[in-house]
Amino acid sequence: MKALQKLLAARHLIYQHQHNKQMSCPAMGQLLSNTLYYKRFFPYYTFNVLGGLDNEGKGCVYTYDAVGSYERVGYSAQGSGSVLIMPFLDNQLKSPSPLLLPAQDAVTPLSQSEAIDLVKTCFASATERDIHTGDNLEIVVLNAGGIHREFMPLRRD
Repeated sequence: MKALQKLLAARHLIYQHQHNKQMSCPAMGQLLSNTLYYKRFFPYYTFNVLGGLDNEGKGCVYTYDAVGSYERVGYSAQGSGSVLIMPFLDNQLKSPSPLLLPAQDAVTPLSQSEAIDLVKTCFASATERDIHTGDNLEIVVLNAGGIHREFMPLRRD
Protein backbone atom coordinates (compact mmCIF):
# COMPACT_ATOMS: atom_id res chain seq x y z
CA MET A 1 0.00 0.00 0.00
CA LYS A 2 2.94 2.34 0.64
CA ALA A 3 3.98 2.00 -3.02
CA LEU A 4 0.51 3.14 -4.14
CA GLN A 5 0.65 6.13 -1.78
CA LYS A 6 4.08 7.13 -3.11
CA LEU A 7 2.91 6.80 -6.72
CA LEU A 8 -0.19 8.92 -6.10
CA ALA A 9 1.88 11.55 -4.26
CA ALA A 10 4.28 11.76 -7.22
CA ARG A 11 1.41 12.08 -9.71
CA HIS A 12 -0.16 14.75 -7.50
CA LEU A 13 3.07 16.78 -7.66
CA ILE A 14 3.18 16.41 -11.45
CA TYR A 15 -0.44 17.63 -11.65
CA GLN A 16 0.38 20.65 -9.48
CA HIS A 17 3.34 21.52 -11.67
CA GLN A 18 1.45 21.15 -14.95
CA HIS A 19 -1.75 22.94 -13.87
CA ASN A 20 -0.40 25.42 -11.26
CA LYS A 21 -3.14 24.49 -8.78
CA GLN A 22 -3.99 21.90 -6.16
CA MET A 23 -5.63 18.71 -7.38
CA SER A 24 -9.33 18.58 -6.50
CA CYS A 25 -10.81 15.55 -4.80
CA PRO A 26 -12.78 14.54 -7.93
CA ALA A 27 -9.55 14.74 -9.96
CA MET A 28 -7.73 12.68 -7.33
CA GLY A 29 -10.62 10.21 -7.48
CA GLN A 30 -10.16 9.79 -11.22
CA LEU A 31 -6.37 9.49 -10.79
CA LEU A 32 -6.80 6.72 -8.22
CA SER A 33 -9.27 4.94 -10.50
CA ASN A 34 -6.87 5.08 -13.44
CA THR A 35 -3.95 3.91 -11.31
CA LEU A 36 -5.89 0.94 -9.95
CA TYR A 37 -7.13 0.00 -13.40
CA TYR A 38 -3.69 0.06 -15.03
CA LYS A 39 -2.20 -2.00 -12.19
CA ARG A 40 -5.23 -4.26 -11.73
CA PHE A 41 -3.33 -7.53 -11.90
CA PHE A 42 -0.25 -6.59 -9.94
CA PRO A 43 0.70 -5.01 -7.50
CA TYR A 44 -2.26 -2.78 -6.48
CA TYR A 45 -5.14 -5.19 -5.96
CA THR A 46 -6.69 -3.05 -3.20
CA PHE A 47 -10.08 -1.72 -2.19
CA ASN A 48 -10.04 1.98 -1.31
CA VAL A 49 -12.10 4.81 0.10
CA LEU A 50 -11.18 8.40 -0.78
CA GLY A 51 -12.68 11.42 0.95
CA GLY A 52 -12.26 15.14 0.63
CA LEU A 53 -13.92 18.30 -0.62
CA ASP A 54 -15.32 18.73 -4.12
CA ASN A 55 -15.07 21.85 -6.29
CA GLU A 56 -18.05 23.40 -4.48
CA GLY A 57 -16.49 22.89 -1.03
CA LYS A 58 -18.87 20.05 -0.12
CA GLY A 59 -17.68 16.76 1.34
CA CYS A 60 -17.30 13.88 -1.07
CA VAL A 61 -16.54 10.19 -0.60
CA TYR A 62 -15.51 7.78 -3.35
CA THR A 63 -15.49 4.02 -2.95
CA TYR A 64 -13.45 1.73 -5.20
CA ASP A 65 -13.30 -1.91 -6.15
CA ALA A 66 -9.97 -3.63 -6.80
CA VAL A 67 -9.84 -2.80 -10.52
CA GLY A 68 -10.58 0.91 -10.19
CA SER A 69 -14.33 1.18 -10.70
CA TYR A 70 -15.54 3.92 -8.41
CA GLU A 71 -18.69 5.65 -7.26
CA ARG A 72 -19.39 8.80 -5.29
CA VAL A 73 -21.33 7.87 -2.17
CA GLY A 74 -22.40 9.51 1.07
CA TYR A 75 -20.30 7.14 3.19
CA SER A 76 -18.39 3.91 2.74
CA ALA A 77 -16.31 1.22 4.40
CA GLN A 78 -13.81 -1.23 2.90
CA GLY A 79 -11.92 -4.20 4.26
CA SER A 80 -12.85 -7.32 6.15
CA GLY A 81 -15.07 -5.46 8.63
CA SER A 82 -17.02 -3.60 5.96
CA VAL A 83 -19.71 -6.28 5.80
CA LEU A 84 -20.42 -5.53 9.47
CA ILE A 85 -19.94 -1.76 9.34
CA MET A 86 -22.01 -0.86 6.26
CA PRO A 87 -25.38 -2.20 7.55
CA PHE A 88 -24.75 -0.38 10.83
CA LEU A 89 -24.01 2.88 8.97
CA ASP A 90 -27.11 2.37 6.80
CA ASN A 91 -29.19 2.03 9.94
CA GLN A 92 -27.63 4.91 11.86
CA LEU A 93 -27.61 7.32 8.93
CA LYS A 94 -31.12 6.28 7.85
CA SER A 95 -30.05 5.65 4.29
CA PRO A 96 -32.90 5.16 1.83
CA SER A 97 -32.81 2.23 -0.53
CA PRO A 98 -30.71 2.91 -3.65
CA LEU A 99 -33.62 1.46 -5.65
CA LEU A 100 -35.99 4.31 -4.76
CA LEU A 101 -36.90 6.62 -7.60
CA PRO A 102 -36.35 9.51 -7.72
CA ALA A 103 -33.02 9.17 -5.95
CA GLN A 104 -32.91 10.59 -2.45
CA ASP A 105 -30.04 12.14 -0.53
CA ALA A 106 -28.32 9.27 1.27
CA VAL A 107 -26.56 11.21 4.02
CA THR A 108 -27.85 12.29 7.40
CA PRO A 109 -25.84 15.35 8.48
CA LEU A 110 -23.73 14.78 11.58
CA SER A 111 -21.58 17.09 13.65
CA GLN A 112 -17.87 16.32 13.77
CA SER A 113 -18.09 14.83 17.27
CA GLU A 114 -21.13 12.71 16.29
CA ALA A 115 -19.31 11.40 13.21
CA ILE A 116 -16.20 10.51 15.23
CA ASP A 117 -18.29 8.73 17.87
CA LEU A 118 -20.13 6.81 15.12
CA VAL A 119 -16.83 5.68 13.56
CA LYS A 120 -15.52 4.54 16.95
CA THR A 121 -18.72 2.60 17.63
CA CYS A 122 -18.61 0.95 14.18
CA PHE A 123 -15.04 -0.25 14.59
CA ALA A 124 -15.50 -1.34 18.20
CA SER A 125 -18.45 -3.46 17.08
CA ALA A 126 -16.64 -4.86 14.02
CA THR A 127 -13.56 -5.91 16.02
CA GLU A 128 -15.77 -7.91 18.38
CA ARG A 129 -17.01 -10.04 15.47
CA ASP A 130 -14.23 -9.97 12.87
CA ILE A 131 -10.79 -11.33 13.73
CA HIS A 132 -9.19 -9.67 10.68
CA THR A 133 -10.10 -6.11 11.67
CA GLY A 134 -6.96 -4.40 12.98
CA ASP A 135 -5.74 -3.69 16.48
CA ASN A 136 -5.91 0.11 16.27
CA LEU A 137 -8.12 2.75 14.72
CA GLU A 138 -6.69 6.00 13.37
CA ILE A 139 -9.22 8.74 12.71
CA VAL A 140 -7.96 11.68 10.64
CA VAL A 141 -10.08 14.83 10.59
CA LEU A 142 -9.33 17.45 7.94
CA ASN A 143 -10.97 20.83 8.37
CA ALA A 144 -10.24 24.55 8.20
CA GLY A 145 -8.36 24.28 11.49
CA GLY A 146 -5.89 21.79 10.02
CA ILE A 147 -5.34 18.07 10.43
CA HIS A 148 -6.26 16.27 13.65
CA ARG A 149 -5.37 12.62 14.28
CA GLU A 150 -6.95 10.47 16.94
CA PHE A 151 -5.89 6.91 17.80
CA MET A 152 -8.06 4.32 19.49
CA PRO A 153 -6.89 0.84 20.50
CA LEU A 154 -9.27 -1.92 19.48
CA ARG A 155 -9.72 -5.41 20.84
CA ARG A 156 -6.36 -7.20 21.06
CA ASP A 157 -7.07 -10.89 21.26
